[in-house]
Amino acid sequence: MYLSTSRASDIAGGTPAPKGPLRAVPGTVFALGLVSLVTDVSAEMVTAVLPLYLMAGLGMSPLAFGALDGLHQGATAVLRLAGGRIADRTRRHKLVAGAGYALSAACKAALLAVATPWSVAAVLAADRTGKGLRTAPRDALISLSVPPGEQGRAFGVHRALDTAGALLGPLAAFGVLWVAVDGYEAVFTVSACVAVLGVVLLALFVREAPAPAPAPAPAPARARPALPPVRTLLRLPGLRGLCLTAVVLGLFTVGDAFLYLLLQRRLDLSAAYFPLLPVGTAAVFLLAALPVGRLADRLGRRRVFLGGHVLLLGACLLLLAPLPAGALLVVGVLAPLGLFYAATDGVLMAAAGPLLPPELRTTGLAVLQTAQALARFAGSLLFGSAWTLWGPGPALALAAAGLLLSLAAVAVIGSVHAGNTADS
Repeated sequence: MYLSTSRASDIAGGTPAPKGPLRAVPGTVFALGLVSLVTDVSAEMVTAVLPLYLMAGLGMSPLAFGALDGLHQGATAVLRLAGGRIADRTRRHKLVAGAGYALSAACKAALLAVATPWSVAAVLAADRTGKGLRTAPRDALISLSVPPGEQGRAFGVHRALDTAGALLGPLAAFGVLWVAVDGYEAVFTVSACVAVLGVVLLALFVREAPAPAPAPAPAPARARPALPPVRTLLRLPGLRGLCLTAVVLGLFTVGDAFLYLLLQRRLDLSAAYFPLLPVGTAAVFLLAALPVGRLADRLGRRRVFLGGHVLLLGACLLLLAPLPAGALLVVGVLAPLGLFYAATDGVLMAAAGPLLPPELRTTGLAVLQTAQALARFAGSLLFGSAWTLWGPGPALALAAAGLLLSLAAVAVIGSVHAGNTADS
């Protein structure tokens, strides 16, 4: 959203950088941002109504919803590895990402044909499969389009556009629920149509990543057995450290759906207004994504990533505090949650990108995403179980305590191994 450079279009493989406020990034990054914007409108329309649809409409228990939320986050995490490896081997990042977007679009339409909690869960699992396939190739396209020193800004621009869709999606769901008689089915129908538009935009406007420069031929030496790509990547100290950090913190990252349900209970908010809660989070994320990405480029991406989890901890503590149900509570929860996403989502990928060789960048990003997704899957199961056994308050208190201890542990480990951390 700043300076125009002719270098940007060269890096993007010939795609001209957009003019105006977004001219800082290559055209590939901007086009992927538009695809994500449209796709997130579709996805967030469903996500905004899903907790009430499943728990109030279809009678799903908190434990079952925790399992589903975990599935939504990480049960298809292995597909990230498959998508990343296929994209690296074939050098067809756009094709693999497009297959994932198309599968998710089909799943939005399939929601119209299911009516039981676990049939919905099966469709959502397939939808997450599409997300698993597309996420690493998409992020690799972004990472390969910019030099190492501008990764945070590029991911910040992409996440800002992505979050504009996350902002519009709940508003669209609210509008549909306000006027439609059969509200949930209408939401799913509109969502499916918007998802198809995202696939069309990808096909028309996103360019394939430029091929990496051939590596220089190694000097003659004794032969070493080739390691599998994942093992090769995990031998990189920086990537190992990022994976460990993402896993430890992911175990105690409370899903935003649970936070919205807890906030709705505190506010005694009607079901019609529930989709508006994610709008506040998305608005903060939208405004903060690019500034926080640039801040991460300057101060260190790992520091910003940890700071985002401190903000999430603050939101949890505010929900536990005996504050009156009003505007202060709403802003105190939704604003830190939006900043948490701004400081963690794209920043983690920006931290990992420069550590990875271009020919294995998609696989490396997929390894990191998979580690984080599996940890959050386990965390959702734990939180849902605690809610079912002891209630929402004690469950949130346990999660906050776990997150605090995890932050302390990661800070200590990071100070011990500071020399191995190359994300700043």
